[in-house]
Amino acid sequence: MRIGLGQLDMGFENKEHTKKLCEEMICAAAKEQVDLLVFPEMTLTGFTMKTREFGESVKNSETLAFFRNCAVLHKMAICFGLPIVDTEKAENHCMIVSEAGELLADYAKIHPFSFGTEAKHYTGGDSLASCVIKEHIATPFVCYDLRFPEIFQAASEKSTLLIVIANWPSTRREHWMTLLKARAIENQAFVIGVNRAGHGGGLKYSGDSMVISPVGEVLAHAKEGHGLTVADISPEDALAYRTSFPLKSDRKPDLYAKLLQSSKP
Repeated sequence: MRIGLGQLDMGFENKEHTKKLCEEMICAAAKEQVDLLVFPEMTLTGFTMKTREFGESVKNSETLAFFRNCAVLHKMAICFGLPIVDTEKAENHCMIVSEAGELLADYAKIHPFSFGTEAKHYTGGDSLASCVIKEHIATPFVCYDLRFPEIFQAASEKSTLLIVIANWPSTRREHWMTLLKARAIENQAFVIGVNRAGHGGGLKYSGDSMVISPVGEVLAHAKEGHGLTVADISPEDALAYRTSFPLKSDRKPDLYAKLLQSSKP
């Protein structure tokens, strides 16, 4: 499967401007025969807390409609992010649409970023969302989720492809790159991390979008700036590695749950 890392310098809270950038990148990805193009968190707005102004309902989402149309027109699956407001409080979503425009996965970020102000404006989800893309079982996550390995272990029981979309500031770029590698190695899965670039909302973003193999090899690294990066991956590589080095069969999740419970004050 050919992966496209759609690293955007989308500015901030300007949907029409970012749509044009996305269309240009989708056209470039189509020329590269990309199967799955992944964009950063809150793709069209950047990391906005203006949920009343930029939040959308799933039923009437202009962002979902936009990427559905692009996916069908250019015959590729697309992964993107947006704020959803279907209740009183918003959720930070990552969605994947197929090349036929079908909504394959709709994931609500489990861990709003309480260190910032996200947790004041967004509520966390409580479930994973997986789908099949070109024989890969893929599971998407959003930004701060990367710091919580338990949900990645749950996903990788079935998934060979773990996707993280982000607006991860450059001040913590080493954390971003190190944690992406760690999630790939400990889950024996391909990990795709797509971060935004440029400046937005008073923060600087380094990009550093990456594709990492199940053994921790960096297959692609976008580094700084706006642009498309392409890499090829195969689900057979992840499955073969899991068979040759059966790490996951030695895990003891029931014991870990007991230890965690007994360690609480």
